[in-house]
Amino acid sequence: MALVGIDGSGKTTQAQLLADALSAAGHHATYHRNAGGRRWLGRAAHRLGRGEAHRLVGRDGMLLVESVLRWLAIAAALLAGWFTGRTAVMDRYAVCQYASLRAHGGQRWERLVRAAYRIFPQPQVTFLMAVHPAEAYRRIERRGTDQESLAYLTAADHAYRTLPEYPTFVVVDANRPAEEVAQAIQAYLTGWWAAQDQAWCGIRVANPAAPVAPAQARP
Repeated sequence: MALVGIDGSGKTTQAQLLADALSAAGHHATYHRNAGGRRWLGRAAHRLGRGEAHRLVGRDGMLLVESVLRWLAIAAALLAGWFTGRTAVMDRYAVCQYASLRAHGGQRWERLVRAAYRIFPQPQVTFLMAVHPAEAYRRIERRGTDQESLAYLTAADHAYRTLPEYPTFVVVDANRPAEEVAQAIQAYLTGWWAAQDQAWCGIRVANPAAPVAPAQARP
């Protein structure tokens, strides 16, 4: 299972809460943070007086480093899941890299990156943490550990919504308090697990009730 979305959308918080909730319910889940190293490089650039990461290694260099590091992180998480048999809860996944490329103007690299990431399986469920860019900006400023411009967050939001994978996402209103968002995600998965169990028994469920919905079902 994967949680994706722009910076400040609450991916990390919700992924950790979800992994804990799944484990408590007997599904034995493990949280994996599939970071691309952008925050670390940004801090290194700041200490070296270069301001931002792309000024340290260049825009294309940053996108290349991020793509490689995220690929390695996802591969390690999947291998761990296969060896342990535990459910992997992914904080970021392949689509996050595609969105990052688009938001940073690196569309020309997308086909190559998609080819490299194609070996990874699609998550059983991908939750898109949908938050208004202005709210995400406020959250990032409040936590004070990194910086993003409102213009970039707006571009990233647009990038996620224009990905070809978007219709498969389960869109979650992440503007709400974290507790409400967690309840919505867990309520959706309760219906999803029931549907999987009934399908396994040969009973087809047309529409498991849930407070969040696949993107294609949204107006």
